[in-house]
Order: sequence, then structure tokens, then C-alpha cells
Amino acid sequence: MNILLHVHACKRGQCLPLLPVAAANADFCRSHGLMTPEPWAVPHLRVGTCFCGACGTALLQVTGQAWMPACSCGGEPDPAAHAVHCLLLTALTDLPEGPLEVTTRKTGYSLAWVTLSDKGSRGQRQDQSGPAIAEMTAAAMPLCHSQGFMLPDEPLQLRALLVELALSQGYDLICTTGGTGLSPRDITPQVTAALLDMPLPGFTQAMLAASLAKTPHAVISRAAAGALGQSIIINLPGSRKAVVENLAAVLPALPHALAKLQGDPADCGG
Repeated sequence: MNILLHVHACKRGQCLPLLPVAAANADFCRSHGLMTPEPWAVPHLRVGTCFCGACGTALLQVTGQAWMPACSCGGEPDPAAHAVHCLLLTALTDLPEGPLEVTTRKTGYSLAWVTLSDKGSRGQRQDQSGPAIAEMTAAAMPLCHSQGFMLPDEPLQLRALLVELALSQGYDLICTTGGTGLSPRDITPQVTAALLDMPLPGFTQAMLAASLAKTPHAVISRAAAGALGQSIIINLPGSRKAVVENLAAVLPALPHALAKLQGDPADCGG
């Protein structure tokens, strides 16, 4: 599908919303404008999708989605109007102001890693496990986008974020780290399991076997894994060492699992 944008001049790495031209208001918020097609005709674009120019070069990338408040002609928020759902586009190169016709392409996988830590969310502990997820996954699979998130051990916040990342943003792989044990604040597995469309017991069994080879304490892990929409969610332990051990057990199966989950019709082969 060809999409016609009116690009707001931006620098490489700058992130701006994509709003319908009729809803864009520079006095209220700088944004790119969607000229054609109508917003309802644009298919759901998952995080990591690129907008490419005529020569095929990726110019903008979908790095999120948001609801923007509607505004009046004077640039003030209009409480009587509906909010506008929009993509967040990050520029992959410097772009000048003006019209731009693009096509969409997604190559590789998108990864969200979510660190659950009360101390980390207050800035009292450095996150070492989340970056390890990103590093290991990037070494094993081609990634088009990777983003980390930090939350306290609060079930409502985790539930809202997992639903947002899987069903709205469309991340391919979502890995959590922390909160899989028996402490009163360990809530990750029960929150995750309640959301899954289908569990992946083979993933949790493989991770448990890998952990038991290192320590008998692995038996207390309650990690969950499964599919929500077209995303795979995996609970990993909180320590960097345990993250490496557990993730190594399932990484080889992830590309095939994601392909099947997202509708690959090819035979699995012998």
C-alpha cells in the first residue's frame, strides 16, 4: 500500500506522531500528517515497521503508538472531541518538510523487555538483566526494534503494559525479568498467565531444565510463557546469570514459534 505523508522537518532519531492532516495542529503538537489514505484504511502496523521511500530506503520507523487529545483551531485541547489514535514515527535519517510517498516494510523482529523491580523503578538499583535480554536476543535473531521498560512489582501496571505491548504496539517478543519467585511482591507469573491466549509449556519446561542443571533452587520458579495475540511473552528470572541460562534454552525455537503464531503456512518439515 502506498501512503502519502506530509513530513514535518525532523532530525535523525527524532520521534513525532503521525496524525491525520485534518487533526494536525502545529500550535498544539508538532507532527507528521497523514494525507492518504484515510486513517481507517491504513492496516495495523506493528512496532518495527518502516516507511520506505521510492528507492526502498527506510526513512521512518514505527516505534510506538499513542492516543493524542483532540485540539481546537486555536491549539487548545477540545474536551468535546474524541482523542486521535496515532503512530509514533522515529526518523531514520534527516528529513525535510514536505510531501513524501512511502510504502511499508517490516524486516526482523521487535523485542520489548520489561524489568520488574521496586528498587529499580525508584532508581536505587541498576538494571543488568534487561539489557542482557536485548543483547542475547539480538545475537540470535535479527531485530528491527528493541525497547526496554521498567516497572515496580505492581500487578495492575504490568497487566496494562503487557496488553499494550502485545495487542496495541504489536511487539513480536516480550520478555519480562524479575518477580518469578515466592516473595510477597513476586507477581509476574500470575499476571502473565491470566492474560495468555495459549500457554507454551515446552518453553517453561526447557527453562526449568536449564536452571535445574545449575541449581536445585530452580524448582521454586513459577515462570509463565505463551502467546497473547501474535506476540510471545516469556517470564525470566531476575538475576542476569539466570536470564542468560533460561533465555539460551528457548532462543533457538523462537523464530519458528513466531512464524507459526503469525500465520506462516509452510509445513514444519521433518
